[in-house]
Amino acid sequence: MKVLLVGSGGREDALAWALAKSDKLSLLRCAPGNAGTARHAENIAIGAEDVTALVEHATEERYDLVVVGPEVPLVAGLADRLAEHEIPVFGPSAAAAQLEGSKIFSKEFMARHQIPTAGFHVFDDEQQALTHLRSPETTYPLVIKADGLAAGKGVILADDVESAVEAASSMLSGSAFGAAGARILVEEHLFGREASFFVLSDGEAFVELATCQDYKRALDGDGGLNTGGMGTYSPSVWLDEATRAELIERVVKPTISGMQQEGAPYRGVLFIGVMLTERGPQVLEYNARFGDPETQVLMPRLDGDWLELLNGCANGELPSEPPRWRDEAAVCVVMAAGGYPQSYAKGAVISGVEAAEDSRTVVFHAGTARDASGALVTSGGRVLGVTSLGVDIAEAREKSYAAVAAIHWDNEHHRNDIALDAVGRSK
Repeated sequence: MKVLLVGSGGREDALAWALAKSDKLSLLRCAPGNAGTARHAENIAIGAEDVTALVEHATEERYDLVVVGPEVPLVAGLADRLAEHEIPVFGPSAAAAQLEGSKIFSKEFMARHQIPTAGFHVFDDEQQALTHLRSPETTYPLVIKADGLAAGKGVILADDVESAVEAASSMLSGSAFGAAGARILVEEHLFGREASFFVLSDGEAFVELATCQDYKRALDGDGGLNTGGMGTYSPSVWLDEATRAELIERVVKPTISGMQQEGAPYRGVLFIGVMLTERGPQVLEYNARFGDPETQVLMPRLDGDWLELLNGCANGELPSEPPRWRDEAAVCVVMAAGGYPQSYAKGAVISGVEAAEDSRTVVFHAGTARDASGALVTSGGRVLGVTSLGVDIAEAREKSYAAVAAIHWDNEHHRNDIALDAVGRSK
C-alpha cells in the first residue's frame, strides 16, 4: 500500500514508526514530517494545513490511504476533498470533525443525545456574557472556552469574576483568538481526575483502544502552565473495566449513533477527554484525531498491525474483533525546550538520541529538524517523546527516565514525576 501521512509532530512520528512496521506497506510519505519521520518515511514539503496542495499531490500519486494526524486540515475538509477523488482517508469529514472544531457544536450535540457533560451557557454578545459572569447566581470556579480551534490555548479556568470577565472580553472582542473566539462557552468546572479514552470507528462499528493517562501541566506536581502534554502512560490505572463499560454505553454508543442520525457518520479515531467525577465520567471534550503524547504510548502497545486497523476505518471495514494489546505498560516522558509553553529558543543541538534507544525504548521526534551541517536540532516547544515498554508501569517509567538522562541539549526541560502517581496506585 502507498500511504501519505499528514502532519509534523510527535503524534505523526509515532504513527510513521507504527505504519512502517506493516508488511502491507510499500511506500510511506509524510507531509511535511520532521527529522524523526524521515527515519521511516520520505518527507515532502507540503504543509499539513495546505489542503489544496495535499489534495493535488494525493490525486497525482493515487495513494491507497491518507492518514491525517492533526485536526486543522480535518476541520478544513481535507477528508471530503480526498473522498471526491475516491482516495480513502483515515480521518473524519468536516461535518464530523465539528466535534472538535466547534466546542459549542459538541456541547449542544451532547445535550441533544443525553451524553454526560458539564452544564454550560453560550454567548456571542460580550455584554450578555459579562452580565452572566457578574450575576450573584453564577458560581466559581468556572471554565471559559473559545468556540473554535485555538491551538490548544482557548480554554481558561476562571477562579473569580475578574479573571472570567477578562477571559470572556478578550475572546469576544477578537483580541485573544480572532474568529475562534467570536462565540464562547461558559462551563461548570468539573472536579475529579482527567483521563483519555480512544475508539476507532468506521462510521457504524467501533472498537475500544487501550487507555491512557496524560499530564498537562509544565511542572512537577501538576504545577505551572497548561501545555500540550508533558508525558503519558498506558494503560490507565484509573479507567477500570466498570468505568470503561460506562463510557462505552453512556458516551461512545450515543456519540457514534448520534453522528449517524445527524447525517455525519464518524470515521476515524475519536479521542474523548473525560473527567472522572463523583457523579460518574463526564465528557470534557471530543478530539477528532489521536492525542499527543498519547499516540506515543498507544502505538508500541498494539499486538497487531496499525495500518490494517486504520485502513479498515477508512474503508468502512473495521475488524469486528477488538485489537489485542501487549501485556506490557508504556510510559512517555516529553523533553521540551526551556520556557515552553511560553517563549523558547530553537536551534539547540541535540545529542544522545541513538544511545538512548534500544529494543524497548524509542525516542519519538516532535519539534526537531536538521541544520545545515546535518546535526539534529530543536525546532519546537515539545521536542522529543521518550517512550519505553516495561513489564509494568514502574519498569517502563524507570527505562524512560534512564533514556531521558542519556539525551542532552542546552536548556532542556522535562517533568520528573510522569506516571509516579500510577506506580503508587498500582502498589
